[in-house]
Formats: sequence, C-alpha cells, structure tokens
Amino acid sequence: MEISTLTTYHCLAFVWYFFVAYSITHVRTEERPSEVFLYGGQWKYLTVLNLVLQAVFYGVSFLADVLRLIKKLRCAKCVISSRDLLFSVLAFPVSTFVSISFWTLYTYNRELVYPKSLDGVIPLWLNHAMHTAVLPFAVLEILATPHRYPAKKKGVILLGFVAFLYISWVLWIYSVTGEWVYPLFALFSPAGLAAFFAGSLAVIISFYNFGEFLNRMIWGQSKFCF
Repeated sequence: MEISTLTTYHCLAFVWYFFVAYSITHVRTEERPSEVFLYGGQWKYLTVLNLVLQAVFYGVSFLADVLRLIKKLRCAKCVISSRDLLFSVLAFPVSTFVSISFWTLYTYNRELVYPKSLDGVIPLWLNHAMHTAVLPFAVLEILATPHRYPAKKKGVILLGFVAFLYISWVLWIYSVTGEWVYPLFALFSPAGLAAFFAGSLAVIISFYNFGEFLNRMIWGQSKFCF
C-alpha cells in the first residue's frame, strides 16, 4: 500500500476508534443498568480497554506514516518500532480474542457476557463496532503493511504480563464489590476459574502466534524502506 494511502487509512481508523471509544464511555449514567455498571465503570471491560488500545495503536501508526511522508526517517524508525511492538503483542491478539470469545459466548448464552438489559442502553451498531469490526480491522492491518515481531519469548512474556494485570484488576473488583465483571465467572469454583483464566491466556497466545504466522506468510521477513 502506498504511504499516502496508508496514512489516510490509519488516520480514518484512529478517528473511528476514538469515536467508538468516546461513544461507549459517554453512555448516559441514568440509562445504565445498575447490576451491570458497578465499581470501575466501563474500564473493567476488556472490550472498552481494547477500543482505547486500538485508538492508541492507530494514532501511533498515523504518526509513523506522517514522519515517513515528511522524511523524518530517524524519528519514523523509532515510532515504527513502537507501533510494531504494540500491534504484535497487544492490538492484534486482543482484538481477535475480544471478537471471537464474545460472539462464541454470546451464541452459547448471551446473559453470561452481554445481558439483554444492555440492548436498551447500547445501540446495535455500537455493539458490532466493539465486538465485530475489531477483527476485520486487525486483519486488514496485517494486509496493509508489514510488522516486525519481537523475539517469541519477549512477545509472549509481555502479553502474559498484560493479561496478568487485567486478571488482577478483575479479581480486585470482585474483592471490592462482591460482583464479577462478567456473570460467566460466577459459574466457576476457584480452581475452575483459575483453569478458565489459564485457558484464556493460552487462547490469546495462540492468536499472537497466528498474527505472527499471517504476517510472515504475507510479507516474509520484509524490511521497511524509508
């Protein structure tokens, strides 16, 4: 993809994610079902955190493109390194995990992840923007430009660390409120919940590996031309 076209795409993607994140974080308080929005507000939901993550990623990508366009190659190289690390370790695997896990559980029993009471609060388009569109955006990014992946051990450790932070946040919220972020978690015993978290970590690591595989199959060991 030409750099000018890529710049336009990344700019539009940034604006889109910023708009979606703004929309979900400004759902009017009086409309929120009290049993759903407890301690931590929307910031306990991986879906909302992912929207912010994607907005940051596309903002960094847009900055990298602009620096390349104006021939600030030394700065561009540094920003591109940050962009690639952000995409490989977080943006792609988290988006894929959010979309696939949400719709799998929604199909099985929506009350476990997205209670019907939310239908009157969150518009249908916003639900799909948060849980559906994130996956094709992630795949399109791989098709649009190559990304350098870190060493496998480093990537997995960073991803695992971020997953640990989110799980800790979920457990902290439960310790404070006595309510789980997702009703699904209430179905498990402590051992079962630990197994579920471990399984989820294994799944998200598999998405990390899948993203690396796609990137290598499409671009090989491509290097950037500045």
